[in-house]
Amino acid sequence: MARRTSSGLLHLSEGPIDLLIKAKGEAWAVERAEDAARLRFEGLLGELVAELGWLRRRLGKTPPPPLQGPIARRMAEAAWPYRDAFVTPMVAVAGAVAEAVLCAMVQAAPLRRAFVNNGGDIALHLTASEHLDIGVIRAPEAFAMAELARPEAFVRIDAKSPVRGIATSGRHGRSFSLGIADAVTVLARTAAGADAAATMIANAVDLDDPAIRRRPACELDPDSDLGEISVVVDVGALDEMKIAAALRRGRERAEALIERGLIEGALLSLHGRWESVGAQAKDALALARTEDRPRQVSSNP
Repeated sequence: MARRTSSGLLHLSEGPIDLLIKAKGEAWAVERAEDAARLRFEGLLGELVAELGWLRRRLGKTPPPPLQGPIARRMAEAAWPYRDAFVTPMVAVAGAVAEAVLCAMVQAAPLRRAFVNNGGDIALHLTASEHLDIGVIRAPEAFAMAELARPEAFVRIDAKSPVRGIATSGRHGRSFSLGIADAVTVLARTAAGADAAATMIANAVDLDDPAIRRRPACELDPDSDLGEISVVVDVGALDEMKIAAALRRGRERAEALIERGLIEGALLSLHGRWESVGAQAKDALALARTEDRPRQVSSNP
């Protein structure tokens, strides 16, 4: 499906891939870039399905066999730093798809600004003096309620920032999560890198508690690449100490990824609490509206 939304965005959709695209530039350049996006989108899902068997395999100590498609190779590259844990290239599929379509657009025409949003995993293109404000929320399930359908804070990305990818993961997302985070939003240099890191940080926001229910992923989806690994299906009431402990584990994971140069920052949320890692993520919480700000917010510069 290809259509224009009421707000003027180009909407491309097939199967599980759902893209919202916006470009800024001369009218002819925007038209050419959108044509390039449509052309790149055609057959994209089939391109991934052709290598799905390899893309669902756990990465080990040796690189995977040569993958044919550029998106598949980008997925494996983004997942590779996390091979010490259970990870498959599918951890970066949404971000890698967004990157591929954006790349086609930028190569086709000179644009001042553009983004491709694949279900919340966003690839950005910015030139001098341009910026984008990305809205973030603490709990994606609350966003579905009309009265709460607005961002609670904004991350401003300008041309000077190294961030060109933003992704969000957690137990309310489109994929299963090993952790209990409501949401983890990651800022990184690429959308595929942000996608992989968001999943891994969200998995780290966790603890053992009777209030947390888990089931094998294969019982929920026989095709899941997680197989018999237990994933979180529900989180009951947790006291403040347990919430803090779970968030601390996620924060430590995010700090380690910043040290390795894999991400630029992250926002973590659980049961109404937000924490930030990295200067740009910290700024986002500072911009949160006072009436929406959670009672307890801790951040690491």
